[in-house]
Amino acid sequence: MDINEIIQQRVAKLEALKEKNVPPYPAFVPVHQTIGSALTSFEEGKNVTLCGRITANRSHGKVGFMDLRDSTGKIQLYIKRDLLGDDKAGLVGQLDIADIISVSGELFKTHTGEFTVKVSDLTVLAKALRPLPEKWHGLKDVELRYRQRYLDLLSNEQVKNVFLLRAKVIRAVRNFLDEKGFLEVETPMMHDIAGGAAGRPFTTFHNEYGMQLYLRIAPELYLKRLLVGGLDRVYEINRSFRNEGVSTRHNPEFTMLEVYQAYANCEDMINLTQELICYAAKEVTGKEELACQGKAISLKTPWARQSFAGLVKDKFGIEPSDTPEKMLEKLQEKGFAKDKTRLSRSQINKVIEDALEEGLQVNPVFITDYFTSLCPLAKTKKDNPLISERFELYVAGMEIANAYSELNDPREQRRRFEEEVRELDPNEAKSVDEDYILALEHGMPPAGGLGIGIDRLVMLLADQQSIRDVILFPLLRKQEEAQE
Repeated sequence: MDINEIIQQRVAKLEALKEKNVPPYPAFVPVHQTIGSALTSFEEGKNVTLCGRITANRSHGKVGFMDLRDSTGKIQLYIKRDLLGDDKAGLVGQLDIADIISVSGELFKTHTGEFTVKVSDLTVLAKALRPLPEKWHGLKDVELRYRQRYLDLLSNEQVKNVFLLRAKVIRAVRNFLDEKGFLEVETPMMHDIAGGAAGRPFTTFHNEYGMQLYLRIAPELYLKRLLVGGLDRVYEINRSFRNEGVSTRHNPEFTMLEVYQAYANCEDMINLTQELICYAAKEVTGKEELACQGKAISLKTPWARQSFAGLVKDKFGIEPSDTPEKMLEKLQEKGFAKDKTRLSRSQINKVIEDALEEGLQVNPVFITDYFTSLCPLAKTKKDNPLISERFELYVAGMEIANAYSELNDPREQRRRFEEEVRELDPNEAKSVDEDYILALEHGMPPAGGLGIGIDRLVMLLADQQSIRDVILFPLLRKQEEAQE
């Protein structure tokens, strides 16, 4: 039977319900408990009222059995005409798998030990006009799973568990930072200047003010304004946007944690990062040993460190004093970026990092000693102005975190912003953020800043290969384009 015939049959049953003056989508929902709580506090003979979706329907003559499921569990329903009465029993024939109902009745165990409700009352709450996918055995088409995530969640228990884990990760992050005295804040998602990180922004327009605006690339500059304002420990779990490529590790809309602590530095951020990730791992997995794509990862601290300056010198012959042109030339000599004639410093940094990822160890490693020319918002090392106080954390070859000692010298920050703007393609939307410079001129305390990719952290803790598997609704091409 094709899908159109199934829909026609279900519509006919819906009309039959209406003819019996049974509303198929009533506004009233009876007072009820969750299936999970009924199972946890099971008591033979106890009367319960439960709501959920029918996921199986088995008929044995005058007796029927159904499986009812909500987000907390599944229970069997025992349905007999004598118990329901003729009117309610007549509804049973109009029900299908995927319909949402409410039932009342006594709890009991069958001779096989299955928890069951002896149904004495039944109410239709929502008539489903389409069946569940593949007879409840799960969606197999990956593209369809992302496009119709609601079906994916209904039919794949392990998918639901990933998103339950994601919620636990975010809750653990909040609990950890709150206990450390950090204040959760919210900053604008629409900026009049695209800044705070390297990346191509999405543009929008505010009609009332006649302003072109940009969806934020990062909240960094606003959060550091709060340090100027005397909020010494702040964090934001934020949605950020970059109008760039899509891959197993990149989605144009993503979730970041950004943390700023006054009177701290890069070394403090290393300690904070280790503590936070270990805490989150223990909270959601109960251990510090992870399995990631068949590889064992130990989170035992202290984590290893490697020098970015040393790695790029060994692999590409690149020195921190090299100009962007010289860096590009050396990369091309090693077979990278051959089709490019010009790249900005941030674009060169991306090429280098992509090349380095493959050779990194599985266990966590802090990559330190980034070139100052690649870090416009970071302080330089006291003994070497060409090297910044910055690190990036990699686990299983994937960047998880980025942090540095924040530059708080307004004149040096202006110089770097101006240099960055000069190097950009004229078509790129970037300019000096004068308001941020003004804030720094009022004095920002020395500080450490940390960014952690929440989506990637969840990928790691949930052992998922693609960022799309940890984002409920990832961005996809239009369906008609995807089918071409």
